[in-house]
Amino acid sequence: MSADYPSMTTAEIRSKFLNFFEERGLKLYPSSSLVPDDPSLLLANAGMNQFKEYYQGKKTMKEIGAISCQKCVRTNDIDCIGEDGRHLSFFEMLGDFSFGGVSKQQACAWAFELITKEFKLPLDRLYFTVFTEDDETHDVWRSLGVAEDHISRLGEDDNFWAAGPTGPCGPCSEIYFDMGEEVGCGSPDCKPGCDCDRFLEFWNLVFTQYDRQEDGSMPELPHRNLDTGMGLERMAAIMQHKTANYDGDLMQHLIKLGEEISGKTYDADDYSGASRSLRIIADHSRAVDFMISDGILPGNEGREYVLRRLLRRAVFHGRLLGIEGAFLTKFIDEVNAQMGEAYPELLKNVALVKGIVASEEERFSTTLDNGRVYLDEALAALAEGAALPGDVAFKLHDTFGFPIDLTVEIAGTAGHDVDMDGFTACMEDQKARARANAKGDAWGSFNDVWVELSDKVAASEFDGYDNDVIEGAKVVAIVRNGESVESAAAGEDVEVVLDRTPFYAEMGGQQGDAGKLSAEGVVLTVADTKNHNGLYAHVAHVADGTLTVGAAVTAALDAERRGFLRRNHTATHLLDAALKQVLGEHVSQAGSLVTPEHLRFDFTHFEALSSEQLKAVEDLVNQQIFASKPVVTRVMGIDEAKAAGAVALFGEKYGDVVRVVSVGAEDQPFSRELCGGTHAANTAEIGLFKIISESSTGSNVRRIEAVTSKGALDYMADRLALVDAAATALKCRVDEVPARMENLQAELRETSNKLKKALTGGSSDAISSAIEGAVELDGYKLVVAELQGLEAADLRNVWDTVHQKVAGPVACVVASVTEKGTPALLAAGSDDAVKAGFHAGNVIKQIAGLVDGRGGGRPNMAQAGGKNAAGIADALAAAKTALGA
Repeated sequence: MSADYPSMTTAEIRSKFLNFFEERGLKLYPSSSLVPDDPSLLLANAGMNQFKEYYQGKKTMKEIGAISCQKCVRTNDIDCIGEDGRHLSFFEMLGDFSFGGVSKQQACAWAFELITKEFKLPLDRLYFTVFTEDDETHDVWRSLGVAEDHISRLGEDDNFWAAGPTGPCGPCSEIYFDMGEEVGCGSPDCKPGCDCDRFLEFWNLVFTQYDRQEDGSMPELPHRNLDTGMGLERMAAIMQHKTANYDGDLMQHLIKLGEEISGKTYDADDYSGASRSLRIIADHSRAVDFMISDGILPGNEGREYVLRRLLRRAVFHGRLLGIEGAFLTKFIDEVNAQMGEAYPELLKNVALVKGIVASEEERFSTTLDNGRVYLDEALAALAEGAALPGDVAFKLHDTFGFPIDLTVEIAGTAGHDVDMDGFTACMEDQKARARANAKGDAWGSFNDVWVELSDKVAASEFDGYDNDVIEGAKVVAIVRNGESVESAAAGEDVEVVLDRTPFYAEMGGQQGDAGKLSAEGVVLTVADTKNHNGLYAHVAHVADGTLTVGAAVTAALDAERRGFLRRNHTATHLLDAALKQVLGEHVSQAGSLVTPEHLRFDFTHFEALSSEQLKAVEDLVNQQIFASKPVVTRVMGIDEAKAAGAVALFGEKYGDVVRVVSVGAEDQPFSRELCGGTHAANTAEIGLFKIISESSTGSNVRRIEAVTSKGALDYMADRLALVDAAATALKCRVDEVPARMENLQAELRETSNKLKKALTGGSSDAISSAIEGAVELDGYKLVVAELQGLEAADLRNVWDTVHQKVAGPVACVVASVTEKGTPALLAAGSDDAVKAGFHAGNVIKQIAGLVDGRGGGRPNMAQAGGKNAAGIADALAAAKTALGA
């Protein structure tokens, strides 16, 4: 068997593959995002994903085919990662694709030429499989010089691809490399398809040539398609004379980093313990970096949950390796160093990725600390081989936020299964309780009537972009108390559906319009407008007369209120664009509210904005307002809108025809978004934009609230009034307020320090009195006291004073109510007191619950906080009892 063939780096393999096919007329496509356009896919998992429409015949290309190196994530085998040398969550897939432009003979000939002439792999170590009935491909390989005993025929499960029970399908042909007898199973029947590690499949060629019918027949497609995939990590292992994906150059850089950080040594032949953890961190860090760079943020559902699970699993295995503190951003830096040239989006989004990783790692470390104590105690209490009860696993999930898959992994490491049936039952009970609590939801009573009406009544026609008033609108339905009625009399509250209306129904964060419906002798005041399955319902009070179904009314919205809504909605678009400029393209809308008074915008970001960033955002928006930029609305096809760069809300479903709102020049707008809401005609109408708050609404989601036009003027007037009031109270000019406040704060700090010294120093009457009342216990004196006006940190000074003034072994339990009104407890003892039996940590654990708190610590010192200051007396009494005082 030949042993000599050249070694190549991963980068060289990637480049040689792409150049080879590009020279032969195939078009090079960059990797598509890990977030696929295909709604049936959670994540991009194969090179052919971005070419699906070409295979379906919806698109055509002038070139004979395409090539790409596609970044992929697959997590169906996540539990196997690290336990062998093959499974990866993130990997690169090299592929060449054709939609009728390349024949099977040509595809096989190119593959054979690349691996034998360019990669120079020895022919006697190459093996080929074909579908059992595919004589054509068998004969092609034979004609290229492949020996008969190096070709195997495999059945439909291995070598036949189908899109489904019917539709496009065709045979596959896989190429294997013989890794050597030493890594095989030793069976004389060992050949490609065996489960051992000897034969490594590195390239799969799929020939989609049939169209399977419902009767099972398979006529030929109008043209044959080609879809091939070569695993880059597998090819790197082969070309670098290694036996596993983790032994290639890219993964080894990451594993060596793990060795440096953890102090552990990697063993390529060990698939457990530290080596397994090093593989997991190396693999998961790549996936995390690429996923966040493509705009995926950690969450609790779908691809966001996949990301969070990978990130947390990497952090957990870092803990298993003994790594203290945050470490994962170091792996992000190494991934970028190794792969940033091939994937520039990694370098573009470094700040985003590292910020989110650091935030998630810190948050999960706290979860690990809290949940791990509870889990370790539960596991220690189990008999050998017993399963962890499902209710314990559920409490970890529900109370501590501990992922169930991590509970399973930790329990498994300790030799215990988890009662998953019990866990599932607890989850179902929780859902049932939630459903029961939701039965009183007022909207529940509306569902049936609106579904019924939507089957009978045509969707409302909205005609309010240019019109504030519509005459002759027909009443097509009236809903009162959740029931469809034929009329509504004065004094009743109803929802009125018109066949057409200028009123905008609440959608996309913009509040619904208000106004008036009227006819001869009939007046209704409209407080809001809602959208029920395409029916615009005017939430109204009948002020006068009786309204009947079929009547014609004049629908007049509140134009002034609509004007403020339009201004705030356009300002929201400007804010979105400004945030992207200041923070980065990772910013995407996560929710919004547009009211006449203010706007609220939720967006993805990993940390609070600095005052400088907020000012930069505010300045950018106001620049657009002061520049009097036109706001242009166009209706176009969805593909044209995306090509024009229109921002679409992630996960939002759009029709074939959409409304695009652009601010600024047509060729280079400041903002361009898909939006059905109402907007200002020119940014100058907004007048002024002012951010009034920035906060967090959840993991990696921030919220900005802002005001415009009259709202901004009112806000500024209120703030100026506050400054004037402060100046009056401080008896100074407005411009002197900051300096006067600084002087007062300095005086307050000085006074506070003097007071604390008086309260905690040796001359404090309260401490002296407490020391005089010390109780003599078996081996030490105990001081118990409640002191006034001290913070939790000040109680340590109290202990210092007690320790200094009392000769011999001494301990104390002291308490105070802090400035915020919360209780603070401290227990402390000298070394001799501890030797005599005093344990501060145990004392605090016993009494903290009496102030609705938690705490603990070392034998010589422990502290606790709480919520119930009224429980201090009981807590100190309990301490005396526990210590035998």
